Amino acid sequence: MGLTRIPIPIRIRATVLDLAVLAGHLLLYPTGLLQERPPAAPPPGAAARLPTDGRAHRPVLLLHGFIDNRSVFVLLRRSLRRHGRQHVEALNYSPLTCDLRTAAALLDRHVREICERTGHSRVDVVGHSLGGLIARYYVQRLGGDARVHTLVTLGTPHSGTRTAPLLSAHPLVRQMRPDSDVIEELRRPAPGCRTRFIAFWSEADQLMIPAETARIDHPDLLAHSVRVNGIGHLTLPVHHVVAADICEALDAAEGAPTDASGAASVA
Repeated sequence: MGLTRIPIPIRIRATVLDLAVLAGHLLLYPTGLLQERPPAAPPPGAAARLPTDGRAHRPVLLLHGFIDNRSVFVLLRRSLRRHGRQHVEALNYSPLTCDLRTAAALLDRHVREICERTGHSRVDVVGHSLGGLIARYYVQRLGGDARVHTLVTLGTPHSGTRTAPLLSAHPLVRQMRPDSDVIEELRRPAPGCRTRFIAFWSEADQLMIPAETARIDHPDLLAHSVRVNGIGHLTLPVHHVVAADICEALDAAEGAPTDASGAASVA
């Protein structure tokens, strides 16, 4: 569904909500400028806290979008912890990063460090917008499927977006366009990819053009696209309904394979 087909009241409501979220996020933005410090290591001689399959949730790593930082996930982090995800971290990548592949390599190092520190062999990742594309590149092109069990994306341009041509001077924005070499790499075959993908998308997301670009459509990926109604791009990582469905989706992915057959409406 393209932007022009969205009913005007829904478009207006989503835009107003996005602007309200933006105003609140600007207040929180300074709190997320510094990289998050990992939890302190246990004292020497203390028993390592190694998880037991079926009794401990995997760590969750949060990855923000373009020109953003970890502060965008304040509410989602709180929701994840309320639902039993005790080990939740967020990764900042620099806005000066000029190549998505560089950010994906940073993600690789961070995921490996989390696995070593926690004793888990795999993690779950939630990425908003560009963050989801970085995580998908890591999983699909850098072997990250060995360490990422489930990747949840929120408003991520999986097929590229035609929005904001004036911002295309920035290399990362150019890599999010449909004709970019990064998007072309992600279209290539990915046989045997072990990661499960859950892509949240909204017909009211005005930065995804067309809106369906935030779905995942790849024959080799275990991917499930979840449609969210009436929620704009900036609201996706902070909306309580989306947060609840992320928690539910991660729980479901632990016990059963992701159904790649179609999309469901959650709001």
